[in-house]
Amino acid sequence: MVRVALGLEYDGSRFCGWQTQPNACAVQDALEAALSEIACEPIATASAGRTDTGVHALAQVVHFDTLALRPESAWVRGVNALLPSSVSVRWAREVAPEFHARFAAQARRYRYVLLNRPVRPGLAAGRVGWFHAPLNLEAMQCAANQLLGEHDFSAFRAAECQAKTPVRTLTELNIRRVNDLLLFDLRANAFLHHMVRNIIGGLVYVGKGKHTAEWLGEILAGRDRKLAAPTFAPDGLYLSGVEYEARWGIPTANEVMVEELLS
Repeated sequence: MVRVALGLEYDGSRFCGWQTQPNACAVQDALEAALSEIACEPIATASAGRTDTGVHALAQVVHFDTLALRPESAWVRGVNALLPSSVSVRWAREVAPEFHARFAAQARRYRYVLLNRPVRPGLAAGRVGWFHAPLNLEAMQCAANQLLGEHDFSAFRAAECQAKTPVRTLTELNIRRVNDLLLFDLRANAFLHHMVRNIIGGLVYVGKGKHTAEWLGEILAGRDRKLAAPTFAPDGLYLSGVEYEARWGIPTANEVMVEELLS
C-alpha cells in the first residue's frame, strides 16, 4: 500500500463543490472515478479543503492510498486524460503513510478576484466577482487589518458551518489593484465555511462607503452573523495554496500557482 499526494486546479463553476454528492456532480467524484480507472481498484481521496459550489482552486492538495504501483506520470497525464477539461492534476508525489492532506496542513491561502468596473464581466464571467461602483482601497485595507490575528470569527461564519470552534488565526489579508481587478489575498491556519466570502462582503460595504473601516472590527467583536454584510458571490474565490512542513515534500504554493490571475 502506498500513499500518493496530488496537486489540483479546477474551475469550480463546472461542479457542485469539492465534496462527493449522490448525483456525482463534485470534483471529488470526477477525480475518484479517474483515479480508480488508472489504479484498477476503488480509490477514495481526502482533500486539504472542501471548496463550495462555484469556488475554484489553483492549488488544491489531496491524498489517497492504493495497492497499485504506478509511475507519477500515470497519476498526472493518465488521470488527466480521464478528467473533464475543467479539472487538472498538476503534480503527483508518493508520500509517507503519515501524511494527511487536511490534518498535516499548517496554513491555507485564498485569493478573491473582484472586477471593479461599471460593466459586468463577459469573458471572465464565473471566474471573477463583480462590483459596479468605485471602491476605496485604502479604507478596505484599514478595515482588513482589524481582522488579523487570532479571533472568534462567528460573525463571518455560515449557519451550516460544522467546525468545532469559530476561532481562527488570520495572518494575512492584503488587497491590491491590478487595472480593473482588486486582488484579496488571505492566509490563515484554517477557514470557516463561507468565512472568506463573508469577509469580502464586509470589505465591499466599507469600500463603497456604507460603513467606516472601524465597523468591521465592531462586527468581528460582536460575533453576530446577522449584523454583518451578505455573503459575496463565489465566482472570484480561489484556493490558492496549502502549506506543509518541508519534510512532507509537497510543492509550495508559489511553485504551483499563477503569479497574477487574470492580470
